[in-house]
Amino acid sequence: MHDKTIAELAAGLRERTYSSVELTRHFLERIARHNPSLNAFITVAAESALSAAAQADLALAAGTGGPLIGIPIAHKDIFCTQGLRTSCGSRMLDNFIAPYDATVVERLAAAGAVVLGKTNMDEFAMGSSNETSWYGPVKNPWDQTRVPGGSSGGSAAAVAARLCVAATGTDTGGSIRQPAALCGITGIKPTYGRCSRWGMIAFASSLDQAGPMASCAADAALLLQAMAGFDPRDSTSLDTPVPDYVAGLDGDLAGLRIGLPKEYFGAGLDGRVAASIQAAIREYERQGATVVEISLPNSPLSVPVYYVVAPAECSSNLARFDGVRYGHRCENPKDLEDLYKRSRAEGFGAEVQRRIMIGTYVLSAGYYDAYYLKAQKIRHLIADDFRRAFEQVDVIMGPTSPTTAFPIGAKMDDPVAMYLNDIYTIAANLAGLPGMSIPVAPVDGMPVGLQVVGNYFEEGRLLNCAYRLQQQTDWHLGVPVGFD
Repeated sequence: MHDKTIAELAAGLRERTYSSVELTRHFLERIARHNPSLNAFITVAAESALSAAAQADLALAAGTGGPLIGIPIAHKDIFCTQGLRTSCGSRMLDNFIAPYDATVVERLAAAGAVVLGKTNMDEFAMGSSNETSWYGPVKNPWDQTRVPGGSSGGSAAAVAARLCVAATGTDTGGSIRQPAALCGITGIKPTYGRCSRWGMIAFASSLDQAGPMASCAADAALLLQAMAGFDPRDSTSLDTPVPDYVAGLDGDLAGLRIGLPKEYFGAGLDGRVAASIQAAIREYERQGATVVEISLPNSPLSVPVYYVVAPAECSSNLARFDGVRYGHRCENPKDLEDLYKRSRAEGFGAEVQRRIMIGTYVLSAGYYDAYYLKAQKIRHLIADDFRRAFEQVDVIMGPTSPTTAFPIGAKMDDPVAMYLNDIYTIAANLAGLPGMSIPVAPVDGMPVGLQVVGNYFEEGRLLNCAYRLQQQTDWHLGVPVGFD
């Protein structure tokens, strides 16, 4: 059953070939068997999952229920989930039981999805390899000596290993797309504001966005359909109609104009990854698309801009974790200052502390203009590059990551080298644009991702591009050895 798509599983459920309880038990057994080696899940919610599956079976018997009724999924452990631990991969929130559901969780539950548990992640979503988690690194199911990418690495590994049908992720600088690429699955970051951030623990509020991770574009479309839409509880949520993503999957690609930024195919890109990307582009040309070389001249500045803006926002957002109302509290504090200092020093890991310190520095009175204000100005230039590009082309394509998955531990002592893994993904977050990673031809048995970036609110076009590629190729069908 774990080798089927959501649509195939849904058909089997409605035909009563199997029940949601049977399906849920199947995935829980796979988690019990494989998670000890992968470390993809922080929390497995077996009891509540089976209870929800039993309710789904009642709805199915009555002929009711939403489009995802009875389908087992997982949530990145950054989404508040009522009654379940919501840790953000951090010791700081190891004991936090969420008292409510995030909007994304709420909407997927309303569509009938069954929650198997919460997936591992880089601490507070800060990382590109899923090695900063308090609960230990996640292993890439294609090669367990390598990283799965981050920060949504637990979700990516769980989907790739077929421990769940699909999962949620968040993307602040590439944290859906990059792990999707390194684990060989499909992941989409919608337009900023398309999915509510309410109940999603904040890292960088002007960049964070929720999105689905699945084995194929059709499944991603079904999840995004349920997740997207205006939420009055989120001041950054956009009141824009949500199109029928599923209905638009099979649209004709004839006349599609694909922009290839020259900046994405230079130094730093593995030549074998580039060849895999070019093979996918040729498939689009066979389907009637045309290729246009474009330039995004400010894109090389996206990494330094991001690592000023994102730490500044995280410094502000994480100030609330002080050991007073919830979260980790140090033992026997001498006074309030000692409580603050030791609770935060013990609760936050090294990467989170590094970013808080950088963010506090760039926001300080003497350096605000020199760093933060200048970064925001360059951010506007990056967005302007995309605006001009979309006057010439319909989508922009290129690599998601410059290399395939690297060995665990290879970059932990070099933060700058780690940050450069997101060089192709960060610009879309700075501009608020939708972006997607699609599996293409592997390199030496390891997955490679093609990134597709669209104009604002054109998630449907990205899903259409992914679906048509997946109808003509089998790159997305690969399953890691031992997990088939």
